[in-house]
Amino acid sequence: MKLNETLLKKYAQVMVHYALNNGKGINKGDTVFLVGQEIAKDLFMAIAKEVYDAGGNLITNYQPNNVRDNSLVRHLLQNGSDEQIGFFAKPYWQGIVEATDHILFIISEPDIHYLEDLPASKISRMNSARAPYMKMREKKEQEGKLSWSLCLYGTQSMADEAGLSLSDYWEQIIEACYLREDDPVTKWKRVQAEIEEIKDKLDALPIDTLHIKGDDVDLHIKIGDHRKWLSGGGKNIPSFEIFTSPDWRGTNGNIRFNQPLYYSGKRIAGVSLRFENGIVVESSATENQDALKEMIAQENADKVGEFSLTDKRHSRITKFMATTLFDENMGGEFGNTHIALGNAYKDTFTGDMATVPDEQWAEMGYNSCPKVHTDIISTTNRTVTATLRDGSEKVIYKDGQFVLD
Repeated sequence: MKLNETLLKKYAQVMVHYALNNGKGINKGDTVFLVGQEIAKDLFMAIAKEVYDAGGNLITNYQPNNVRDNSLVRHLLQNGSDEQIGFFAKPYWQGIVEATDHILFIISEPDIHYLEDLPASKISRMNSARAPYMKMREKKEQEGKLSWSLCLYGTQSMADEAGLSLSDYWEQIIEACYLREDDPVTKWKRVQAEIEEIKDKLDALPIDTLHIKGDDVDLHIKIGDHRKWLSGGGKNIPSFEIFTSPDWRGTNGNIRFNQPLYYSGKRIAGVSLRFENGIVVESSATENQDALKEMIAQENADKVGEFSLTDKRHSRITKFMATTLFDENMGGEFGNTHIALGNAYKDTFTGDMATVPDEQWAEMGYNSCPKVHTDIISTTNRTVTATLRDGSEKVIYKDGQFVLD
């Protein structure tokens, strides 16, 4: 299945004129680093042309498809030395970060299991080698000089993994991204304004801790000082979540997740976690538990970097999509709750990020883990009660939607 030219054009317009530049679209003269695989060529080309038509510049990273019988990444992991697997071309990636104003990734997996049966330790070594690149990006983003966004291109492999036909899979993308609207860019800006209104109400509440309670969760999370809530603002398309970076030290209790996640090419399902004083002290999974343990064993990946809620009234996503980009924004009957293990987003800080030294981030309880930021999702019903700094309590989320005056 391919999108018709009209839908491709609208998808490209959403990404270039809304998603990039934190929901404002690119400016004339901006440079975009566009990353995508061969299977997504039609969308890659549509976005590239839209960037040029908007007066922007392009640096492209157009990759061959990663499939098990012909993948450069799999070949490297199977046959490369530790030095090759851990290779990082610092001058190249430093140059990319310095030259670009915006980074846009097209997520597409022609073979979602192309890394299956490979040692998790080798995959972790390869991923860890890119940590300096993520730090470069983070620094420029904190300075307000870099934006990024993600979008999804449906493939048969991804549809099969989600248990959907390819046409049904694409239908979720089309609906979630408002591509049938006459003017999807304007629609996105209107929805974002509604989400921002909820976010502002959360920011106005002096929240000390949150208690997330349901049949499969009894979890306390401390928000911490100098925090604000954020919404997608173009960083993901689609994005309906409202999230913050809590003080990891105040996470206590249990949570079980009914949605699988994908880490290093492996599907991990039936995840349960127990926290004590901010640290995962027990973890289990019904599928690929070894991959979960490998992920959590990374430095500081046993701590929470993000807490997020999605209001079902905004999201048109109703199906499991086998990709975090969509699954963390699922609406359905009860919206979704998700946490991320690993790195915290520092743009949830209420002050100037660029002036904060590393030791102060640690003092404020922002988790630092450049190697890992893995979202784990639950779509079961739960109630979220905020304890305010004066000791009073207020329900802020129930039955899949925010309940704020």
